[in-house]
Amino acid sequence: MKNKYKDLIQQTFDFPIHEFDLDDDGNLYFHNIPLMEMIKQYGTPLKFTYLPKISENIKKARSLFNVAIAKADYNGKYYYCYCTKSNHFQHTLDEVLKNDVHIETSSAFDINIIETLEEQGKLNKERYVVCNGFKKENYIENIAGLINNGWKNVIPVFDNQREIHQLTQFTQEPITCGIRIAAEEEPKFEFYTSRLGIGYKDILPFYRSSIKNNKQVKLKMLHFFINTGIYDTAYYWNELHKCLRVYCELKKECPDLDTLNIGGGFPIKNSLSFSYDYEYMANEIVSQIKQVCEEHGVPDPDIFTEFGSYTVGEAGGAIFSVLDQKAQNDREKWNMIDSSFMTQLPDAWAINKKFIMLPVNRWHEEYERVLLGGITCDSDDYYNSEQHVNAIYLPEYKKDEPLYIGFFHTGAYQESIGGYGGIQHCLTPAPKHVIIDLDENGDYYFKLFSKEQSYKSMLKTLGYF
Repeated sequence: MKNKYKDLIQQTFDFPIHEFDLDDDGNLYFHNIPLMEMIKQYGTPLKFTYLPKISENIKKARSLFNVAIAKADYNGKYYYCYCTKSNHFQHTLDEVLKNDVHIETSSAFDINIIETLEEQGKLNKERYVVCNGFKKENYIENIAGLINNGWKNVIPVFDNQREIHQLTQFTQEPITCGIRIAAEEEPKFEFYTSRLGIGYKDILPFYRSSIKNNKQVKLKMLHFFINTGIYDTAYYWNELHKCLRVYCELKKECPDLDTLNIGGGFPIKNSLSFSYDYEYMANEIVSQIKQVCEEHGVPDPDIFTEFGSYTVGEAGGAIFSVLDQKAQNDREKWNMIDSSFMTQLPDAWAINKKFIMLPVNRWHEEYERVLLGGITCDSDDYYNSEQHVNAIYLPEYKKDEPLYIGFFHTGAYQESIGGYGGIQHCLTPAPKHVIIDLDENGDYYFKLFSKEQSYKSMLKTLGYF
């Protein structure tokens, strides 16, 4: 009779897969890393970052687009940007920059990070820095500071028409800029047009009035961003074609325009059943751009992508242990974890985002249907379903046999949204964070990045001492 947790997974998915495998004792491996070894060394709750996955995804996307360019006989170049808002940690940026990528920023403090990386010799002034977002004065000042200090390829992307006038107040140097298109949102959104960027019909008038005859400013980039990411949907292709038509109209008046920035990124795996044809999408994007440009008689633009979640999401994970099981009625069993979903995986609470959830041990034992509860006193602190099914199944709870649960591909946004190092709901401490890397021989090793947050850290933030 096949009633073990391993049987359930193998009957449901094609398992093992690239990221996940088991040892003979029913313990989970992630990219050949024995997770139980890390748990024994550091305990739970913990978060981890597997750095090699970051470089793997960068190389994959770069290869996909360069192959697509070659197939389509496309005349533009491809540039990979990492948007720092996805994960600002130094170990992340260090790994990203090993791959000679460019940077996309979204706030004033991003510029301070860039300056620090340049001082450390990890980033040079020839690298492209694409400055996105709605810009307060300190952000404008910091962008101007980069330009004034000899950064050759800073591209402020104007989110509104006033930003060009603000920026020219802080620098007399030549400015190479971009314009962000305010794309229409998906039909299910509560509003029609993105609050960010400049409307389609206003872009040409803005160029004519503020850039065309401005000797200090040169328009290089048109920025196109879709909030839902890059998917093979009628909505995505329709918005891309609208953007391309604007690009072609603008190019006919602006010889300096030579770059299309495709904001919004490739999706990442959120279930063992995840399916996405990355190669097809890269090929189709390149061929669609070329086709529309040929129809309008304009040269193929260089292509920038800004991949954030795709770069770092699949490198991260969180591991919790089950503290106890509570049977609140005849049908619902609550496995209570030793941390909080609201504070440690805030997207699971705020936007009902699903991550890959798997037990780390006891795969050879029988399973049961459960609900997962966080440790805070908030009724919304729970996780009750997986991406592929409205249920959670885990090895049966046993008081004397610890059960560890892993959430995978959590490496984007969770620390920043959750307020890493600050005050979190019910004063739930930030867990310890472990970095996993490979040495020169290809052997893995663990390094503790941060200990579990202490009560002294919280009380200091709260002003008690």
